Amino acid sequence: MSTLLERTETADGYRARRTLPLRVELVRQLKRRRTLVMGAVLAALPFVLLVAFAIGGQPGERNGRITLLDTATASGANFAAVNLFVSAGFLLVIPVALFCGDTIASEASWSSLRYLLAAPVPRARLLWSKLTVALGLSLAAMVLLPVVALAVGTAAYGWGPLEIPTGGALAAGTAAQRLLAVIAYIFVSQLVTAGLAFWLSTKTDAPLGAVGGAVGLTIVGNVLDAVTALGHWRDFLPAHWQFAWADAIQPTPEWGGMIQGAAVSVTYALVLFALAFRGFRRKDIVS
Repeated sequence: MSTLLERTETADGYRARRTLPLRVELVRQLKRRRTLVMGAVLAALPFVLLVAFAIGGQPGERNGRITLLDTATASGANFAAVNLFVSAGFLLVIPVALFCGDTIASEASWSSLRYLLAAPVPRARLLWSKLTVALGLSLAAMVLLPVVALAVGTAAYGWGPLEIPTGGALAAGTAAQRLLAVIAYIFVSQLVTAGLAFWLSTKTDAPLGAVGGAVGLTIVGNVLDAVTALGHWRDFLPAHWQFAWADAIQPTPEWGGMIQGAAVSVTYALVLFALAFRGFRRKDIVS
């Protein structure tokens, strides 16, 4: 009798794990205009900086100090590192917030969310598919920028070692490996923004609200980190560790700050993702 009841509840051949395949969701997201626009903006940034350096002249020592920005034209590796430096604090936050915050809320705004669940796509499966694709696109955005910057910088300034502002240089091969580590760390550090955006996306039917809320809260974190009166409490802010990757492009890399920053970011992200899944499981879907 129980077997008969189970068969009446699900159609023959139905497998929950086969609903909303990642490939289908990825194709859907890649075709969206916001994905193409975001990719174009990130790919254009290295060209904008190249023109800026051409107009403003070669950067150099200022007030007796040499910064990473001053070494931008030393080689393609330096140019790629500078692109990461100027974009990690804000620009790379936007694609993460966009891809993760728009994913569920957009379906609700289109009134297609209830039809997806009636397909039937289990709620957990829907969230996992959406989140996996959103994180994949976020990572792709972070890889796209330095790859284009490395190509543009190499064409303009040549292929060579990464000159370190504090003195010394990293061989081109070593620099490429360190930049990969930097990209991985920046991605992990942005998981907090991804978690905020994804959680807000399950709470609202307005994609702009989820994306803007995640960006806004990230900015608040940056502001709080600038308040030195907070002392050691800033160590618990993800923003406090967002530039810890600079320790990786030293002659002798220091991984302590990156490990601590990654631990803080992953902890916050896991809590936010758990809240998103828990809340969405109990939510009444009317859109």
